[in-house]
Amino acid sequence: MKIGELAKRADVPIDTVRYYEREGLIPPPIRRASGYRDYVDADVDRLRFMRRAKGLGFTLHEIRDLLSLTAMSGDDMAALNAQTQAKLRDVEERIHSLTRIREALKSLVTACPGHGALDRCPILAALSEDRT
Repeated sequence: MKIGELAKRADVPIDTVRYYEREGLIPPPIRRASGYRDYVDADVDRLRFMRRAKGLGFTLHEIRDLLSLTAMSGDDMAALNAQTQAKLRDVEERIHSLTRIREALKSLVTACPGHGALDRCPILAALSEDRT
């Protein structure tokens, strides 16, 4: 199949397919005599796997590791579970951090009347404060 069909079936942009190919995340396709790339169904599956992993927050580096683990299908799943647990911890830390940021922003918004001179703005005062 040509790159356009692959991209459509995997629900990714063509540029993504090319990028993943350059990065070695999908194997180089066979070239037809015409020069067109010829992809196979396994490439569709691989791209869908990568899209779903990306949707769960895995980085391309982590996805590369996940893909290498999938190549060892007879091995124990402990490594895959450990990597997923690490990603979950990372997400939970980010949620905690974002929650703190949200609370700080809410407090700034509440403190600011939204009108008046900027030199008396509590948001600017808080951002300018030296808290070392």
